[in-house]
Amino acid sequence: MLAIILLLFIGIPLIEIYVLIEVGSAIGAFTTIFAVVFTAVLGVALIRIQGFSTLQKAQATMNQGGVPALEMFEGVMLLFAAICLLIPGFFTDTIGFLLLIPPLRHYLAQRLISNSAFKSRFRHQGTDFLEGEYEDLTPEQQYLRSGSQRQQQSKIIEGQIDSDDK
Repeated sequence: MLAIILLLFIGIPLIEIYVLIEVGSAIGAFTTIFAVVFTAVLGVALIRIQGFSTLQKAQATMNQGGVPALEMFEGVMLLFAAICLLIPGFFTDTIGFLLLIPPLRHYLAQRLISNSAFKSRFRHQGTDFLEGEYEDLTPEQQYLRSGSQRQQQSKIIEGQIDSDDK
């Protein structure tokens, strides 16, 4: 894993430098600089729009009682896309713009969820019910009910928990 991270930290900047030199020699330095700045500005605007959309989907999922795992992974991918778009260069901009395509991002998020331990932690979607009765007694009523012993403990609620696993 450390080797992969090291390779990415060395490989991506080398790829960016190569692509910037090639594009700069083909279209000119000022046009290349303008294109890099333009893709960053455009990317931030698109990230903002899609970020709000993902947030609304997550809130809707939570309102329905579900865990917004898919939306959370999509949000992480949007964060990664934003970082890629803010790094100057065409290679990382390409990765960032690819992550802005909702069907592709949705597919990748589903793949990450299916391959992660996150799935097993939140698999239970059943409803738990707590049934029982209680009686709120004043200290005097507690004293009379317990005979000569005065109960100094907190209220005791008897009940049964039924788990509805559907």
